Amino acid sequence: MFKLFILILISFKLSASTITVALASNITYAIPELKKEFNKIYPNINIRTIISGSGKLTAQIKHNAPYDIFMSANMKYPENLYKSKYAISKPKIYAKGKLALLSFKQYDFIDIKKLLLSKKIKKIAIANPTLAPYGKASIEFLQNIKLYDNIKNKIIYAQSISQTLLYSLNATDIGIVALSSLKSDKLKDYKINKNFVEINPKYYTAISQGIVLLKRAKNNKDANSFYEFILSKKAKKIFKNYGYDI
Repeated sequence: MFKLFILILISFKLSASTITVALASNITYAIPELKKEFNKIYPNINIRTIISGSGKLTAQIKHNAPYDIFMSANMKYPENLYKSKYAISKPKIYAKGKLALLSFKQYDFIDIKKLLLSKKIKKIAIANPTLAPYGKASIEFLQNIKLYDNIKNKIIYAQSISQTLLYSLNATDIGIVALSSLKSDKLKDYKINKNFVEINPKYYTAISQGIVLLKRAKNNKDANSFYEFILSKKAKKIFKNYGYDI
């Protein structure tokens, strides 16, 4: 009986395949549930994720990193990869990200401008706008509410939106983070309008997030299955539960 079990296990491992997905860091909290739902349909396909800023991942792909799929935090990077023939599928939007203000301290978030200008706020964490689409949207938000020039000396730049979350919780007074990061277990006791507030999307260009199949995935049915799943209604429902527009 034990030998039979071992043979079945070996057979399963031999039949299983692994695909590698380069993933923008804002999707960190949604990806476990996405993988779980995908594996209910395709139990023999393992998903390996490489998580970083979209700009860094794009540079890695152009240096032939062994990735099958790229899920970016915007459309710019996937479009660049497609035009440069590093991607074999036209970029498609899988979700639209949102911004939030977050602090480990409790503040009155009713008047955001007043709060950010106050002497209580000495350091503000933002993702690097040259590397992270969420950082670019954060700067746009501050400019559109006529605040950037007044508080730019307070800004501390993180390398990615996930690092911005760490800064917001440990090193700065407040930060502009991905709304999806509020699903972190670390934030389950944080309160709306006291620790965080969603930023009105009218103050920044919609963060349309794009997905592409990369050259390495050519003729890879398993990679194509995950790609199609991410664009499915089931995946869109998961993204919506994590604070994204769809």
